[in-house]
Amino acid sequence: MADLVRENTTGTTTVAIDWRRRLLLGVEYVALFFGAVSLYALLDRPGSPIPVLVLLAVVAVVYLRRQPAFDRRSLTRGAAVTTELRPMLLLWALASVAMAVVLAVASPERLLQLPREQPLLWGVIVVFYPLLSVYPQELIFRGFLFQRYAPLFGTGRAMVAASAGAFGFAHVIFGNWLSVVLTIVGGWLFATRYQRSQSLIAASVEHALYGVLVFTVGLGDFFYHGAVHR
Repeated sequence: MADLVRENTTGTTTVAIDWRRRLLLGVEYVALFFGAVSLYALLDRPGSPIPVLVLLAVVAVVYLRRQPAFDRRSLTRGAAVTTELRPMLLLWALASVAMAVVLAVASPERLLQLPREQPLLWGVIVVFYPLLSVYPQELIFRGFLFQRYAPLFGTGRAMVAASAGAFGFAHVIFGNWLSVVLTIVGGWLFATRYQRSQSLIAASVEHALYGVLVFTVGLGDFFYHGAVHR
């Protein structure tokens, strides 16, 4: 089936991607974000997934910088953080209180367990987690995914859902349902933030806030490789 040529609202000519291209992108999306992740989980590799994550993030940056349509300012655009910070912090504060209350009632021994028992490790996580885990994840699940699969999912809610689904499923490597559920919700939030701000830094700041919260409040053991063996 040949590419279809249509007129857009401005009168300029655009070329519509044909169904075969969409099919290939769909297969690729499923293979990369569900098939490859499933294989990684089945291999049950010991140690942290961060080296793989960083390598994939480098590949994502190379890809994005080679795309003429990609706005390279989206890799940073730090000024967007100022605009997004207030609603971001308000929602985070509400989530923090809710999570702390639930843990205090359901599992009080977990509350603030890491900073209480291993303050040095907690400090290392606070410093390095945003750099080695959060930003690489945002490059892959927001920057790369939004750019690569826009012809398949568009730029609206379907793209946000595709990003959140892929991000949540990636956490099956931790071997528990809670990490998957929480990261699907988080993925929707971070994808929406990126969609609105067009800033990976803004999305990363929000991602880091929730990630550090999880490790601080007492749910960190659900978010490291090997938790399934505990």
